[in-house]
Amino acid sequence: MDVFSSSNSSFSIVNHRLMGGGVIHLECPKNRRGLGEPDMIILHYTAGMDAMSSAKFLVKPDVKASAHVVIGRDGQVIQMVPFNIEAWHAGRSSYGGRSGLNHYSVGIELDNLGQLRQEGGKFVAECGKEVPVKEVYTEDSGEEPTYWHDYTDRQMRVLNEVCSVLVDAYPIGDIVGHSEVTSRKVEPGPALRVAEWIQYY
Repeated sequence: MDVFSSSNSSFSIVNHRLMGGGVIHLECPKNRRGLGEPDMIILHYTAGMDAMSSAKFLVKPDVKASAHVVIGRDGQVIQMVPFNIEAWHAGRSSYGGRSGLNHYSVGIELDNLGQLRQEGGKFVAECGKEVPVKEVYTEDSGEEPTYWHDYTDRQMRVLNEVCSVLVDAYPIGDIVGHSEVTSRKVEPGPALRVAEWIQYY
């Protein structure tokens, strides 16, 4: 039995599954191809109503997408696919001279509504859910400001813990956003500020 733990994490990895911290495990039998040892982590946002509904959607047999883990806004962790099995999260992708990054990576989905639109002074997600002003991140580096659902402090702490134990267990060399491996995506969006956050690793 392979067991990996990190001194700064409440999580451990046992037989390629996260343990501890109240992790919920769902089965995703559509994913069967072996991954070997993943060497990168790709971060996404769900753009769904909540973490559990997103996870349950991703494990559906007729959905052509999946991920290893979803992290909720309250820090709840849901694992769908073991880390030694390929998940379908990166799609057509390339980074560092390689393509087809599902074959090499762990996909982490963060419960987040993504980019928001302003409607009559309110901020609304693509799915129609309204976001309170205190949860809105404004990106104003371009010609026009854009608005994004912010991540929670608890979510970021848990993401740090999960990444720490993954880095200890596997030969992880890169942690990137989905937008860094394909021009088709904007995830995880400017609210995560990956360039600042990644300095911990």
